[in-house]
Amino acid sequence: MIPARFEVLDERFAGTGGDRFLEQVFDRGRWLEGPAYAPAARVLLFSDIPNDRVLRYDEVSGRTDVFATPADFPNGRTLDPQGRFVSCEHGARRVTRVEHDGSTTVLADSWQGRRLNSPNDVVVRSDGSIWFTDPSYGIHTDYEGHRGTSEIGARHVFRLGPDGGEPEVVADDFVQPNGLAFSPDERHLYVVDSDQHTIRLFDVDGARLRGGAVWAADDLGYDGLRFDDGGRLWAAAQDGVHCYHPDGTLLGKLLVPEIVANLEFGGPQRNQLYLTATTSLYTLRVNFRGARPR
Repeated sequence: MIPARFEVLDERFAGTGGDRFLEQVFDRGRWLEGPAYAPAARVLLFSDIPNDRVLRYDEVSGRTDVFATPADFPNGRTLDPQGRFVSCEHGARRVTRVEHDGSTTVLADSWQGRRLNSPNDVVVRSDGSIWFTDPSYGIHTDYEGHRGTSEIGARHVFRLGPDGGEPEVVADDFVQPNGLAFSPDERHLYVVDSDQHTIRLFDVDGARLRGGAVWAADDLGYDGLRFDDGGRLWAAAQDGVHCYHPDGTLLGKLLVPEIVANLEFGGPQRNQLYLTATTSLYTLRVNFRGARPR
């Protein structure tokens, strides 16, 4: 149990809090990412990338077990509107979906006949389209995947239509695209460029993106993103989780003793905050809720 430290930087953040302590419920990872919560089962899946495994945390029992290994060095994942896990795999350089019968469907592994780099994070829009980032981290070395060469020669943000098919590039001017999240109304897409330490804001125009201006920047950098039901954006960072007002103001932080890679909201009321932070999975009951999926 670690004291929960909320740092107020703007008066609009005052009163944001929850339990007095962060609970460290797992501490045997090497580099943890990709938490995604399944409400029907009350479980959280998350990735231990260098150890090439998916872990499963049971919210009711408090138990963490190995869900899958080897697992093709998985990174980010999300739940689609049908309750299926959609995951990014560094090792196989693809995006996959676990069906209700337990089988795996490959959603995307190439673009214009060339292998993807190493898909990193993924979100699913309410229309069933799948949007994912494809940086090159998983092919740099054998630590988080397999050393390889970029066949694309660039690092893009992709969209896969509801009916599948060939992924299409929706943003092509990133150095290393990473975490991404739709605003609660799905009119905007926020995308991290982890190399540039920025969050960029796009307007969503059907299957296209417009804009892309820098919306926030911090020398500590960013990774995963999630929205709460007040429209505030929470961004994983080196010192914890940063909370931004919709106008782009940094309101405050939840400070964490390890580097936070990703965050997720869970629990029956969507007010159980989960953090994958270096070697540990932390959880905290908070006094706000994650945004409700559309």
